Amino acid sequence: MLRLQPTPSISSFNHLLGALARNKHYSTVISLCKRMNSTGLLPDFITLNILLNSFCNMNRVCYGFAVMGNIVRRGCSPNTVTYTSLIKGLCKEDRIGEAVGLFKKMVKLGCRPSVITYGTLISGLCRTGNTSVALKVHEEMVSGQFGLKCEPNVVCYGALIDGLCKDGLVDKAKELFSEMKGRGILPDVVVYSSLIHGLCYGGKWEEARSLFNEMVDQGVQPNLVTFNLIIDALCKEGKMKEANELLELMIQRGEDPDTFTYNTLMDGFCLVGRLDDAEELFDSMASKGHEPDVVSCNVLISGYCKNRKIEEAINCYRKMIHKGVRPTVITFNALLTGLCKAGKVEDAQKLLGEMELHHVVPNLSTYKICLDGLCKNDCLPEAMELFNTLENCKFEPSIEIYNCLIDGLCKAGKIGVAWETFCELSHKEKGCPPNVVTYNVLMGGFFQNNESAKVVELLHKMAERDVSPDASTVSIVVDLLSKDEKYRECLDLLPTFPVQEPGR
Repeated sequence: MLRLQPTPSISSFNHLLGALARNKHYSTVISLCKRMNSTGLLPDFITLNILLNSFCNMNRVCYGFAVMGNIVRRGCSPNTVTYTSLIKGLCKEDRIGEAVGLFKKMVKLGCRPSVITYGTLISGLCRTGNTSVALKVHEEMVSGQFGLKCEPNVVCYGALIDGLCKDGLVDKAKELFSEMKGRGILPDVVVYSSLIHGLCYGGKWEEARSLFNEMVDQGVQPNLVTFNLIIDALCKEGKMKEANELLELMIQRGEDPDTFTYNTLMDGFCLVGRLDDAEELFDSMASKGHEPDVVSCNVLISGYCKNRKIEEAINCYRKMIHKGVRPTVITFNALLTGLCKAGKVEDAQKLLGEMELHHVVPNLSTYKICLDGLCKNDCLPEAMELFNTLENCKFEPSIEIYNCLIDGLCKAGKIGVAWETFCELSHKEKGCPPNVVTYNVLMGGFFQNNESAKVVELLHKMAERDVSPDASTVSIVVDLLSKDEKYRECLDLLPTFPVQEPGR
């Protein structure tokens, strides 16, 4: 087009750019705009809006604002499309506070938000866990509180219902579902799927079944996501009979299960101890057109380990390596847990070293599993060596890791070393302060060592640090008082903790 003589009008280029943007070829739009500029073809307001929208959809909202500056410099006023694109860009980058601020600014400047603007902001708020704020925006939208009454669409309701269900507010989601139908807005497959999923996780199975039937009766075809969501909820509840029935219905309706479907069912079988069924499903995946992925392998390995079938878990791990499936930190953590519980700490240490060969970086859970396993299998020198390695390589241990080590030291009778470790933790300027578990573990060690004064000292340290006692703390105090013949004197030495609010 640029080579044609005479050069086509900018409106012709806008039609092309608009078509490319609608088909999500955003990088092509940006590239073409640069070429247009280099040939002296100046963009108009529509061109700039298309360019701005492309930048925002590519998570480059900063460039979008630069284009907006260009619009203003040309003497044009940004319109609803401009602001909506920028709000979308901010939401995509999780800059939700700025998105809300820009929305308020556009209203203040007299630019009327459209239903797409509202839907974009509401979707962004719900996706980032700000459902309560999204509800307020919805209420302002339908009430016309600021003279901006706007009829919501299925996108607005879908985002809100999904957000409410994820927050466990299923009753409120049902209210909105009824409201949207009352407004004559027909729920789509996304809305039905979200609400059915919420009902399932809320244990309202009959309501979920009824809503599924309503969905089908209304001519809304459940899709792969719908079936996967319900199967996932059923499997997590151990309802494998119902999950299998839904799988059969899914296939009957012409919806092919995917890898996620099979992984979910395998996880459900492992949860209820039906490992043979999980294995059978795993072995049949390839024949059904779905090669097992790393998640499939992790599910089966975790199932084996939880059911103390560690040899089978290791064999599965070796097979996945042989087939070129790269293990993740989840794979290793599951295997390390299984090996440590089986008392195979040497194998666990070898496997920890093997992680580096596969370019997998251990995380805090990995070290906690190993440290806990070493302590519980009476390998205290090795546990101390691993702990010191963490500190030397500048890996900041978590409080859970410290608790594991202190617990192991106490059980091994190394109460002095445990106390030194606690003091080191208490004096750290940064990192993790001791929590109630730390105090309970150390107090338990001192109690078993008949050092009542140290138990009382630790209770005072708890009070000074505003660490609230729990049931285990109370149990230690009761044991202390019942064991000490001078319990009245001991009682007078105990600190006073603030009264806890109910439910805290």
